[in-house]
Amino acid sequence: MRRFVLIAIPYVWLLALFLVPFLIVLKISLSDIALARPPYTPQLDFAAGWEGLKSFFSELDFENFTFLTTDDLYWKAYLSSLKIAAISTFLTLLVGYPVAYAMARAPEEWRPTLLMLVILPFWTSFLIRVYSWMGILSNEGVLNQVLLWLGIIDTPLHIMNTTTAVYIGVVYTYLPFMILPIYSALEKLDGSLLEAAEDLGCSRLEAFWLVTWPLSRNGIIAGCFLVFIPTIGEFVIPSLLGGSDTLMIGKVLWEEFFSNRDWPVASAVAVVLLLILIIPIILFQRNEQKQREAEG
Repeated sequence: MRRFVLIAIPYVWLLALFLVPFLIVLKISLSDIALARPPYTPQLDFAAGWEGLKSFFSELDFENFTFLTTDDLYWKAYLSSLKIAAISTFLTLLVGYPVAYAMARAPEEWRPTLLMLVILPFWTSFLIRVYSWMGILSNEGVLNQVLLWLGIIDTPLHIMNTTTAVYIGVVYTYLPFMILPIYSALEKLDGSLLEAAEDLGCSRLEAFWLVTWPLSRNGIIAGCFLVFIPTIGEFVIPSLLGGSDTLMIGKVLWEEFFSNRDWPVASAVAVVLLLILIIPIILFQRNEQKQREAEG
């Protein structure tokens, strides 16, 4: 019984917080828009019982999903989100790996302090941290003021309301999610393996590519997934730091829900986004399973 309860808890959690909301969104995506509250006419009426269910399947249509294919805005938003997420993940890896490597090679007494510094941004509200970047990157912000004072530039740099600002915000926000799994993998690395590689004639760079990099691959994969998956649906960062040219599916989803009040189309956008995210989520879970099997 204890074993059953232990296994049932995560499944009940997923049922209540993922499956049920997803079914509600799916139901709305198959509905028709209406000038009412809520602003849609449901096609599935549970109160009608079996007759309502038969009527639903007989009149079932995917009009809202078909509409997504007729407007360039939606598929361009999906592709743009994938592009921004992929580039942001690469930039985060480029910054996060050296930091994680330095933490893993630091003296043991310093590692808890360095780990705390990485986690420290989580002690502040996510929204406040994004707003702070607005003050740093604006034309009259701290960055331009410092560069003008140093004489490096003559006119303020236009970074705010560009895709560059979005990349900066994403890398800063999700950097800990990249550092922590890589650090966890590098911390377990046996230093004698590097010594053996160097004794066999490898230079330090060759020992890194032949020993350190392959052994940290699981941490790299986990970190990339932890950055890539939430970045695709990111809304706050592109809304506050990006301009009108920054097209991401999270912004489109918000506008459909709250500006256009087209809940059926917005729900269809959300369902397609979830289907896109299922692929990296499954790959991430398979990688985690392989890692656990290897450690076992």
